[in-house]
Amino acid sequence: MAFSELLDRVGALGRFQVLQMVALVVPIMWLTTQNLVENFSAAVPSHRCWVPLLDNGTAQASTPGTLGPEALLTVSIPPGPNHGPHQCRRFRHPQWQLLDPNITATNWSEAATEPCVDGWVYDLSTFTSTIVAEWDLVCDSQALRPIAQSIYLAGILVGAAVCGQASDRLGRRLVLTWSYLQMAVWVMEWTSAQARGSAMTLNAMGFSFGQVLMAAVAYGVRDWVLLQLVISAPFFLCFVYSWWLAESARWLLITGRLQWGLRELQRVAAINGKRAAGDALTIEVLPSATQEDLSVSQAPASLGTLLRTPGLGLRTCVSALCWFGFGFTFYGLALDLQALGSNVFLLQVFIGVVDILVKIGILLLLNRVGRRPMQAVSLMLTGLCILANMLVPHEMGTLRSALAVLGLGGLGAAFTCITIYTGELFPTVLRMTAVGLGQMAARGGAILGPMVRLLAVQSPSLPLLLYGAASVLSGLATFLLPETQGLPLPDTIQDVQSQAVKKATHSTRRHSVLKSTWF
Repeated sequence: MAFSELLDRVGALGRFQVLQMVALVVPIMWLTTQNLVENFSAAVPSHRCWVPLLDNGTAQASTPGTLGPEALLTVSIPPGPNHGPHQCRRFRHPQWQLLDPNITATNWSEAATEPCVDGWVYDLSTFTSTIVAEWDLVCDSQALRPIAQSIYLAGILVGAAVCGQASDRLGRRLVLTWSYLQMAVWVMEWTSAQARGSAMTLNAMGFSFGQVLMAAVAYGVRDWVLLQLVISAPFFLCFVYSWWLAESARWLLITGRLQWGLRELQRVAAINGKRAAGDALTIEVLPSATQEDLSVSQAPASLGTLLRTPGLGLRTCVSALCWFGFGFTFYGLALDLQALGSNVFLLQVFIGVVDILVKIGILLLLNRVGRRPMQAVSLMLTGLCILANMLVPHEMGTLRSALAVLGLGGLGAAFTCITIYTGELFPTVLRMTAVGLGQMAARGGAILGPMVRLLAVQSPSLPLLLYGAASVLSGLATFLLPETQGLPLPDTIQDVQSQAVKKATHSTRRHSVLKSTWF
């Protein structure tokens, strides 16, 4: 009896799976707010240099009473590249001659100006407090903002590296309880092959709802310290109820923990209303059902095993490339919403809503079209939208925003496909290691993504070119992977190799039939 048969006995899609889905989607939503919060906590307010005539009451009192703030701004700060007040320079001395209507300030000299040596004045009408305004992360220090984003994402990279292998050795629930980084794959191991795509898609929609939630919370909380507190507190609740979640019975049986696995199977059967079927299971049944798996699974779950094992090396490299392309492009675009539109709250909602609609479409198409073509198309569509934005003038802001939202929607579809596809490509004994490697690749791309925006100083189109090229290339590489639609979830390395042999045999037979029919 295979594990899939055991799962059918206790219920492959019942009340337990629904409760588990809800229990995992909630922290996913709040985790998404952590990933995107810097669009709001690190928003860059409009700013200009602090100048005595405008910001020092004593100096302002000595100016002629007929001069208003606009006139004082004209003589104190030169115009910037966007024809507004320059954000990083001010005149060394008031340029009173600029009040003459026959004289313009377009030809001001660099020698007549100086940096903002006395600090900046920020427009706090939208956000009452941000880390940019608090620590002056503007002008010469503007590179520190994407560096802060990259440092946060580097921490997640370390977590992905550690937790992937820890989950294969210590168990899914224990690692999940402390990190909440490995939630997605856990759902797969309690779900049947037929419902796996639906379960994972609904699980991935937690990220979509989290984007809308982020906009709503940030709209109500405009102070960055309080905002960070509000989006962090719910994880204490998630920590408390995580002890109710069941350990992966598939992992328990594969690793020889039969008594624990039997208890979890019986518990799930009771929750799904199949207590009699659960009670009928005995410890004697489990060794015969997993004897072959246990004999093959003695090899250590390591990165070297993934790369050296025939049939897994190519899957590992291509999967990591796709994860990298997703992380590199998504975090490069999604953490800079201010570059896409003026209303970041509304834009974040649009991105979340489009993400929800796209994932509903993926839910309908994955089991009809297949994993491989959907992942390839979603990644390449994203890349083409980004590359098309290079040709759109900056004056056409609405079109640029629409293409960016469509591209991010494509990345949402790609994320769903990659999450499902990666779990199906690798056996249970190596699955979390493979997912951990994929997440490492994604976070590595995510670390580089924000930093690439700094290249806009050299050429405004260069970041878009790199984001678009990464998505298109990773989409094309997907065609090197095998299709997994409808196949049982492999438990061992031998299962993966057997699937490859069956596919090769089927392809040879089909080629022979076509050849004989042709001739």
